[in-house]
Amino acid sequence: MPSPSFNGLRVLVLESRRARELASIVTSYGGQPLVAPSMREVPLESNPEAVAFADALVRGEFDLVILLTGVGTRALVDVVERVGGSRDPFLEALRRTKVAARGPKPVAVLRELQVPVWVTAPEPNTWRELLAALDAKSAELPLAGARVAVQEYGASNPDLLSGLESRGARVTRVPVYQWMLPEDLEPLRAAVRAVAAGELDVALFTTATQVVHLLKVAGTMQMEDAMREGLRRLVIASIGPTTSEELRQQGIEVSMEPSHPKMGFLVREAAEFVAASARLPPER
Repeated sequence: MPSPSFNGLRVLVLESRRARELASIVTSYGGQPLVAPSMREVPLESNPEAVAFADALVRGEFDLVILLTGVGTRALVDVVERVGGSRDPFLEALRRTKVAARGPKPVAVLRELQVPVWVTAPEPNTWRELLAALDAKSAELPLAGARVAVQEYGASNPDLLSGLESRGARVTRVPVYQWMLPEDLEPLRAAVRAVAAGELDVALFTTATQVVHLLKVAGTMQMEDAMREGLRRLVIASIGPTTSEELRQQGIEVSMEPSHPKMGFLVREAAEFVAASARLPPER
């Protein structure tokens, strides 16, 4: 395997919260990053579902709570604190309830809150691994008839919800925050124009929402077809199965996924992929 290097190729970075960090890693592997933050996290202004969930949890009305993201877990506790004034009854109720975490980020938050985790989904931490982990514990908690709350992270995961319901669970959605387009859309518009013009070589996708937002902005610019054609010429690096699934549903072929769904692995292994395929920057 050749040394990982982007060989001077231009790399689209759609990450928002960790954009600077990701761009720095790209540069360290010889890439030229074009940073176009594609989303912002916006807490729901009104959280009736979250408040109702917290009240029901304190009353002991759930058998299982599924937490999908670390940011969403923190936001849920913040909502409870803002509305109820004290998070202690909520956390005590959470400690009495079986808790499943989709991956390491919610686990880290729960550890800080001193809430034990009953089930953790193994890598790559998708809804499939989560359901399999719950199935493996069915002797301890059968999902048939179980009252299950699912903390959502911007958009519902219909596959997870239907998987739980097909096993007989009574599911309550708990939306806590949502993803919106950035307030400043110009970097994203510039990315659309660059992709359509063939000025980029690699695109890094770290969430499924980035795919949706990139296509949405291209559509408002009446450039979706041109951008899709441009994406076909790029190395498309996806952080993991959930993001890859969205890309494929949108008709975008995935070139590679990293061995672990983490940003450092994504950039290094994308650089390895580029080096192995001997891609060189075209003359522009």
